[in-house]
Amino acid sequence: MNLIILYNTDFIDPEHVRIKGRRFKHLLTVNKVMENDQVVCGLLNNKIGTGLVKKISHDFIDMKICLDHDPPAPLALTLVLALPRPKMLKRIIESVTSLGVKNIYLINSWRVEKSFWQSPLLNHDELEKHMILGLEQAKDTVLPRIYQKRFFTRFVKEELPLIAKDSLCITAHPKASAICPACVNKKTTLVIGPEGGFIDIEIDTLEQAAFSSYHIGPRILRVETAVTYIISRLYS
Repeated sequence: MNLIILYNTDFIDPEHVRIKGRRFKHLLTVNKVMENDQVVCGLLNNKIGTGLVKKISHDFIDMKICLDHDPPAPLALTLVLALPRPKMLKRIIESVTSLGVKNIYLINSWRVEKSFWQSPLLNHDELEKHMILGLEQAKDTVLPRIYQKRFFTRFVKEELPLIAKDSLCITAHPKASAICPACVNKKTTLVIGPEGGFIDIEIDTLEQAAFSSYHIGPRILRVETAVTYIISRLYS
């Protein structure tokens, strides 16, 4: 936890917050804060600054807050991801949030198991928990927006062209003939399939939507590894 996320409900007056629960325990047991120590903090979806520890109780910490600068700039990337298994999704959400991705579309695919869509993880509050962990890691405060799209063809034909307008359109596909570009550092829409990849008709549908397919080398990677690798490659 490199930054303490603050919520509006933490404020006990305009300049002071009271921290309880998981964040309190972390400050006490990991950071080992004492009165008059400063910690990095930021208001959710708002500015970043410092908190001066004013009081430590048995179940809360009071801090005086000064929020005076903006969070890091977001990554100019929209991620379109075939819904992975829940345990993997948790790690991916945390990782891409830390990397600065702010728009994530979870989509269906032929190889996505139907049971994945029934996971409690897809509830907003559960997803937000893992986004918060990513923000805390990266010293960011701005939550990504996560959209769930269960109809592949409808989404790709009707919505994706508008989402990807004026961006570099990339589909990660192990059978592609061209290798993924590097250091593009421009607005990009990246589509990554499920374990086993997209089937041929799905690749064709994406190509009709102006998405070009690229591979990332001879090694076949897990989705969570591929996501981080490709984003790092595009924006190194």
